[in-house]
Parts: sequence; structure tokens; C-alpha cells
Amino acid sequence: MTTEELEGYGMVEMTEEEIDGYLASQSVGVLGLPTEGAPSLRPMSFGFDGESRLYFLYVLGTESRKAELSTGDRPARFLVYSAETPFNWRSVLLTGQTSEVPEDETAAAEEVLTGAWRPDVFARAVETEATRLYRFDVTERAGLKHLGLPPGFEATDARE
Repeated sequence: MTTEELEGYGMVEMTEEEIDGYLASQSVGVLGLPTEGAPSLRPMSFGFDGESRLYFLYVLGTESRKAELSTGDRPARFLVYSAETPFNWRSVLLTGQTSEVPEDETAAAEEVLTGAWRPDVFARAVETEATRLYRFDVTERAGLKHLGLPPGFEATDARE
């Protein structure tokens, strides 16, 4: 079904302001990096700068496929979503490019990442492992949401 067809069931596109607000309220999504075959999908915590950039902290081992795939000029995708109930959900899909944060932008990136949720294992690894800051420059964005019951469903009084 197309987005237009799904609107008949209560799904609507998010406005730019709603997308910004949603990204600012979230801190976890899925990063899709291009490969020769199927994309490499990685759950990531992130910080949103309020405009058009996300920041990530990569914990690097001796080799990092994620860091390797985050360089170059190939587009990547980032998906942020939440589904509270079957009738209350939001989804934002971003397209852009990933790159390592330049040294002169490190302080600003770290500030944006302050308070971003991270699994405990990564929070502990940051203390002992090599890390690098990466950014995701957004070139396209789209958001969909469904809030409330679909058309045709009415709340009924339980006393009837």
C-alpha cells in the first residue's frame, strides 16, 4: 500500500517540526551502512543536534567493520522508531552520509551525545577501549505516525 492509501487508516506524515521533536526525544535507532551485498544494520545510540546531524560514539576493537563502512561518499540510512501500541507509533527514516567527526568539532559532538542512552556494556567499554566520534549528515528525511484509534473505531461507554 502507498502512504496515501494508509492515510485512510489513520497514518499521517510527520511535519518537519514533529520530526525534529521526535529525534530530540529519542536516543536509539538502527544505522544501515552500504556494503557490496545486503546493508550492514547496527543498533546505535545517538545524539541529535536539533538541525540536520546525528552523532554516534563507535567503540573500536582491533578492527571495526562499522568504521570501515562509515567512510566514503556512499549514502547510509538511519531509522528511529517507537511502537507503544498497534495504534500509537512513530517512525523516522533519514538518509545521509557518515564520516568521522573532525577534531575541531569534537567538543560540540560530545556535548550533543551527553545523556544519550547506551547499553551498560558499551558504557563500560568506553573507559578502556578506543573510541571515535562519527556524524551522520542528513540529506533526506521522512516521518510517519499513527496516534490514536483508526477511523471507524469509537470509544464506547462500558456501561452500555
